[in-house]
Amino acid sequence: MDLTGKVNLNELDEKEWESLCDGCGRCCYRKFVTGYGKREKTHYTRVACDLLDLKTGKCIDYENRFKIVPDCRQLTKKNVGKFDWLPETCAYRLLYNKQPLPDWHPLISGRPESVGEAGIMIQNGVHERDVDECDWDDYEIFP
Repeated sequence: MDLTGKVNLNELDEKEWESLCDGCGRCCYRKFVTGYGKREKTHYTRVACDLLDLKTGKCIDYENRFKIVPDCRQLTKKNVGKFDWLPETCAYRLLYNKQPLPDWHPLISGRPESVGEAGIMIQNGVHERDVDECDWDDYEIFP
């Protein structure tokens, strides 16, 4: 698989597609939107989906996540361009935009722990079950 940003996402098989995930877990942290139109802004928080293991950045029930979490979204080759809230470091977003993967990405470094070492994982995450939705703005982080 060409990881220089010239990869055709549509040509990846399922195993290759899944391997693009660096395991940072950022997509599993809650976001909220304020404003409308040109003033619309996405706010990122350190409030995580209850299925996210805060230490590993992995879903604890990946196979059943859509049944358990109704608003969990499946990222596919067809919809990746519509997920504009994905982190700027996300391999799916980078390759969709024809950009190379960073040196810390496990497919480049050969080491899954390079994600944490690079400071990509969100620190001090909390599960949504422990925070009222009206208080998410108290947990806002900046991308």
